[in-house]
Amino acid sequence: MGYTLCVLGCGTMGIAITSGVLASLDSQSPLHRLGSGHPKWESHTPGTSTPTDVTDGDPTLPSRFIACVTREESAKRLRGTFRSLTGGEAIEVTVGQNIAAVQQSDVVLLCCKPQVAHLILNETGVKEALAGKLLISILAGVTLAQLSNWVLPSTTVIRAMPNTPCRIREGMTVVSNLPPSDAEGLNKEIILKIFSSIGRCRFLEEKHFDACTALSGSGPAFACIFLEAMADGGVMMGLPRAEALELAAQTLQGAARMALQSDVHPAQIKDSVTTPGGCTIAGLLALEDGRVRSTIARAIQVATERASELGQPAK
Repeated sequence: MGYTLCVLGCGTMGIAITSGVLASLDSQSPLHRLGSGHPKWESHTPGTSTPTDVTDGDPTLPSRFIACVTREESAKRLRGTFRSLTGGEAIEVTVGQNIAAVQQSDVVLLCCKPQVAHLILNETGVKEALAGKLLISILAGVTLAQLSNWVLPSTTVIRAMPNTPCRIREGMTVVSNLPPSDAEGLNKEIILKIFSSIGRCRFLEEKHFDACTALSGSGPAFACIFLEAMADGGVMMGLPRAEALELAAQTLQGAARMALQSDVHPAQIKDSVTTPGGCTIAGLLALEDGRVRSTIARAIQVATERASELGQPAK
């Protein structure tokens, strides 16, 4: 038998993760292949994998989904969203029934706002319902120590940090290292199959999570600023808006894939495009004049510092 997956606080990211897992279960071909036969993920980091077959009764794959929300309006929207997905009609959406949902589940994905995590986990009966189960938190700023204080010692607590491109199954998820236990191998496979279905996955120590939140969590917003600026430059020089945006977006995607596929340092890719006295070096010097490199790096620094404050008591 597969396990039951419960999503507590099923908002945007909960929907994205659930949708990705559903898509992976529905896929008739290996997930790392597209219809054209090209690899979807160029190279996984050590220890990560993508499910390549789906069999009934696999204990590392969910066979039942429960999505929990607090308002009927949210439930109505969720049901409409899931109905549009293949197999989504089977997802059970509940309103204000966290305890019952957790009791029926084997793996619980905590996707609520960081500020209300304490209230949800300290609701009467939730702590007991989580006993002996796997709790995966995707909450920015809420530490393993905090989460562990809100549950019983028998609950395995893990932090995961996915980002918004998970919505199109091109996400980056960082997962905290699993504590040693008899179920460590099974739990790792469960986690990998959840998050590899929506992109790439890597295990790291929790001390890196604030930086990961800033880099991959906030990173899409920073990348879109650069993307929009590139498109604006194209429009400035006479390109139609739609074509300028397409060229800029595909260029950024292509450069990123080159770095992932070939394991080549970005500086090498940059140098390969930069010819003596050419237009590229002229543009690069303009970027350096504007301190783009240090500004972007500082943005990651500031976002990391802010991430460390999320989920913490107000001063």
